[in-house]
Amino acid sequence: MMSRLVKKSPSVCTDLPLDDTDICSKFRLLRQLLSSCFGPTGRLKQVHNNIGGHVVTTSTSSVLLPAISSSQPLVNLIKTSILNHVSRFSDCGLFAAILCLDLIEQAKQSGLGGNVSIRLNKHLLSLCTSYLQREDCGCKVKLDFCSSQNLVTLARSIISSKPACVLTEQETLHISKLAVQAFLLTVPCDNPGTVTLGRTVTVPVEGQSVLNSAVFPGLLLDITDAFCLNKPENQNPNPLRVVLFSASLAGDLSELGDGIIEVHPGVDTDSQILDQLLELGKQAVKDEVQLFACQKVIHPVLQQYLRSQGIIVIERLGITLMEPLIQLTGAQPVATLHTTLPVKAYGRVRDISVRQFGSKTMLHLHPAGESAVCTMVLCHRNETMLCELKVVCQKAENVLRLSLKEPSALLGGGCTETHLAAYIRHKSLHEVTESALGCSQTEYRLGVERFCHSLESVATALEHNGGNSLIDLTHAHHWTLPADVTRGHMEDSLGFCGCGLVGSSPSNKWTYLNTKYTEFSPATLSRDTTVQPRVLDSFTAKLNALHVAVETANLALDVRYIIQDVN
Repeated sequence: MMSRLVKKSPSVCTDLPLDDTDICSKFRLLRQLLSSCFGPTGRLKQVHNNIGGHVVTTSTSSVLLPAISSSQPLVNLIKTSILNHVSRFSDCGLFAAILCLDLIEQAKQSGLGGNVSIRLNKHLLSLCTSYLQREDCGCKVKLDFCSSQNLVTLARSIISSKPACVLTEQETLHISKLAVQAFLLTVPCDNPGTVTLGRTVTVPVEGQSVLNSAVFPGLLLDITDAFCLNKPENQNPNPLRVVLFSASLAGDLSELGDGIIEVHPGVDTDSQILDQLLELGKQAVKDEVQLFACQKVIHPVLQQYLRSQGIIVIERLGITLMEPLIQLTGAQPVATLHTTLPVKAYGRVRDISVRQFGSKTMLHLHPAGESAVCTMVLCHRNETMLCELKVVCQKAENVLRLSLKEPSALLGGGCTETHLAAYIRHKSLHEVTESALGCSQTEYRLGVERFCHSLESVATALEHNGGNSLIDLTHAHHWTLPADVTRGHMEDSLGFCGCGLVGSSPSNKWTYLNTKYTEFSPATLSRDTTVQPRVLDSFTAKLNALHVAVETANLALDVRYIIQDVN
């Protein structure tokens, strides 16, 4: 009997989706959710689906956005765009998302036509980009690789902005220094020609103090089998020989590859395969191999034979450890067990030692020569904090790597956003570009004001404790006035601006952010090397985030129809 056929429903077409109240409310809710996560005092979010499963606790965009599901195509468009930026640049995902959503909202509130808003956004983005790339940019800081101070500040700004790590000041500084140390260990010193950066392998250890975290040159392998430690210390001054297998040495027929296997009657295939494995073991002994490692499983008989010969055996390395192990030892992984081991396949390590972290026993492989491979052992009190700390440290490492191409940073704490807004207001007042942009002077002024309002809104999103955000009318930096302080006692309570470069003084004048103030050209700070910024953002990541925010907002403003197949 045939099943009843259901007539296919027509696709749902939404005309001018940004005029739809439901879509706009979802945008507003997403902006509020992400804004509440922004900065060091951002609020954490716990996300789980309605049928149970793992609970995610985070304020990091790379973790939070994938955990949020939506049936709205425009919301998913923005999510995908931000996550693509984060996958390439690691930082400034929340900045890009908040700015993008605010630009869309401001464009709708302004009443400007979509085409006018898009043209103005593109023009103002080009003004921001050209200013940020200037040598005399007032919110850019050169990174000096002869000193680690600014590098530690950059790493610390990233780590301290993620409250789910739950770190004290001392722990934050400790982890920031470790992140910089690990980064520097992955930069080769004396390699001529094309420089290839090394790898940092992160080993999480739960239940230990954060201050027990450490960085080691070389590779630490987590071992569960104490029998692999027959020969943990190298008494020989010569390097130890290493062989590395990517093929399984378990002895299963399924591991021999694809194709037809012919088996003669009466032949014991298990014995033949085991004989072949033992031949490999004998060759390893003959060639004086001291470390025998395999990505997959090693047959127990082969393991027993190798250990009886004083060889250290490690199995089940996993694919993620293969690349750093190859880079550290110089070994070429052997992918078959049918051929004689070539001499060029062997690698070397200088020494092997054992380290203990809590319940974990790890084998420490020391590089024979210069190697850009290191291991960061990250400790924390519970799994949730440890997972967030691992993600954040990886972000810090990637941001530090970006600084090799562009050795600059931007002032953090909202100061870059407020400084840019003041610069754009001043620049636009003294430029006559309305006719070239195809809009009236009134539209141009309104577009500039809305764009600057969005930049300032990102700075105000850093405050979560009821305080007020201010801008000084000299350098255009961002300041926070605590909620319990009146304006009459402002000077005594402001202290330093968001980035820490400017201190309050009687000569300074302030006004609340997102209120009208007379335009002015932000004064450049004197380059006093004794005063260093306390908060820095990645120049490369933030510049790209600015582009992603504006271009994604323009894309959303340009969408005329959404067509959804609901079958």
